[in-house]
Amino acid sequence: MNAPDRRFLLEEPAPRASIEEERLYRKQRLAATFRLFARHGYDHGLAGHVTARDPEHPDRFWVNPFGKHFSRIRVSDLLLVDHEGNILVGDRPVNRAAFAIHSALHAARPDVIAAAHTHSTYGKAWSSLGRLLDPLTQDACAFYGDHVLFDDYTGVVWDKSEGERIAAALGDKKAAILRNHGLLTTGPSVEAAAWWFISMDNAAHAQLLAEAAGLPKPLTHEIASHTAGQVGGHRSAALGFHSLWEILIEEEADFLE
Repeated sequence: MNAPDRRFLLEEPAPRASIEEERLYRKQRLAATFRLFARHGYDHGLAGHVTARDPEHPDRFWVNPFGKHFSRIRVSDLLLVDHEGNILVGDRPVNRAAFAIHSALHAARPDVIAAAHTHSTYGKAWSSLGRLLDPLTQDACAFYGDHVLFDDYTGVVWDKSEGERIAAALGDKKAAILRNHGLLTTGPSVEAAAWWFISMDNAAHAQLLAEAAGLPKPLTHEIASHTAGQVGGHRSAALGFHSLWEILIEEEADFLE
């Protein structure tokens, strides 16, 4: 068997040398995510939150402060919250829904480093249909067999028990469509969770357009499953995020402060 051509391999990044370096790395990518989400128009009012698990204390996570616009968030603005709702770092309030959803999700899924949820336009529109995404395109296949429908909307998520029901519905998948609410993505890195949110909203947009134009033809289960294995990995997602990170660093690096 021929050795794989290393020109086309996705290399794993070198591990950070210390807990402190890993914490800063996650916080910088988290702050960058908010700036990127603002650029994509995911900054509707007070809605939306992204979290990153703390590398030293797995029962704590970093999150955006309530009421701070995504386009203005910096590393120094991020809050550290524990699973009881205590704000351990930061002097602004935390979004109640963010705590309810993310505390339950991080507790249920030790493999999840980051989770993202916003009220993106196409994600909201698609969620109202109460359906999973179809494998209409190569990009949409990243979610084939790897997302669920949470079909139990009861109002704004203020109770931790509803966060637990969302986590239970998600199971071991990487993404969920919250009916009449929007999209939720998770990942083993901030980069993966963020990119999958951008990609999932894009897939929802594409399917809405396709169904408005006619009768789209989904890929077969065999082809969709095969393609999911090619495009649905976390390293591919991280590289997609990195391509946007480079632009952000050049144009508005103040988020690192």
